[in-house]
Amino acid sequence: MDWYIGGWKKYADFSGRARRSEYWYFQLFNSIVAIILVIPMFVMIPLSVQNPKLTAFLGLLMLPFCIFSLAAFLPSLAIMVRRLHDIGRSGWWYFIAFVPFVGGIVLLIFTLLDSEPGPNLYGPNPKGVQAFGPMPPYTMPPQML
Repeated sequence: MDWYIGGWKKYADFSGRARRSEYWYFQLFNSIVAIILVIPMFVMIPLSVQNPKLTAFLGLLMLPFCIFSLAAFLPSLAIMVRRLHDIGRSGWWYFIAFVPFVGGIVLLIFTLLDSEPGPNLYGPNPKGVQAFGPMPPYTMPPQML
């Protein structure tokens, strides 16, 4: 639950990095809330077809879903940008989602990739894992020569 609340606390924070778990838990809870808000609309649709007077009530049921969707748009975008930062990509890579057929798949793969080890251009690793530097060349001790 901390990941979800943390996503809302960083409402429009596009800087820094977000771990995979932070991103996916935020998306999971947003999806659950959206489904809960949509269920009453789907229950009312067949009833409003039979009784046209209920159509206005159906519009009222759409209101909470629309408000939630508008409110969750900016934090969802911010956490996606931070997730892209975590793998070493610019937030502008988000726009690849608008490329038909492959853009969404590429973005999905990006969200599934592991964090870049160590700090990168966008900040320290949120996992706290430090990257190992390159191995120095091996030299034989003088007594072995």
